[in-house]
Amino acid sequence: MSGNELDDLNVLFLDNHLIAFEKPFGLLTQSDHTGSPSLLNLAKAWIKTEFNKPGNVYLGMIHRLDQPVAGVILFARTSKAASRLSAQFREKSTQKFYRAIVENRVHPEEASLVSYLVKGKNCKATVYPRSTPEAKRAELSYRQLCSFPENSELEILLHTGRFHQIRAQLAFAGHPIVGDVKYGARYDLPNRHIALFASKLVVRHPVSKETLTIECPEPKGWPFI
Repeated sequence: MSGNELDDLNVLFLDNHLIAFEKPFGLLTQSDHTGSPSLLNLAKAWIKTEFNKPGNVYLGMIHRLDQPVAGVILFARTSKAASRLSAQFREKSTQKFYRAIVENRVHPEEASLVSYLVKGKNCKATVYPRSTPEAKRAELSYRQLCSFPENSELEILLHTGRFHQIRAQLAFAGHPIVGDVKYGARYDLPNRHIALFASKLVVRHPVSKETLTIECPEPKGWPFI
């Protein structure tokens, strides 16, 4: 693990209980069978180096982002914080905002999407407009931030956390995310990035109980058009 990788990490929030990073496009949140680098391992190494910690570093992973997606990832630095934050995510008391560049002009400019998703064996979500056996209800709200000749920029509030939910629901609505060829985008982006990032996370601090809003800056190259 190189020093450059650690230097490139952007810390969005830090205290004795929590730490949040900006996950770059293309980086795994957690290691998988490929052995590729992950934000979790890089974050542990950053803490170990920054605070000169001996031994293993504890970090509780509370949520994930798909590998092609960038944005806010929050980790717990204690088991108590991890337990309390996990409960918030289960109870859906958190707010998860995303920004996306999608194909085509969006009408209406503000709406909610409700559909039913099934995760297929091909690691792709299939969308159904009505309740279907084995399908899970998926809901999000969006509003248009601005429009371009052939694209729109949306802010998205996720109400459920289904597999590839934003990507699948927007594509089903006729607005695949720019670069997301897996879900029907017209062209890909360099390094298989897609124009989607987790822009803001709102949680209740596990110790102080205060509302904590963590925001992520626009990724380099945004809006990719």
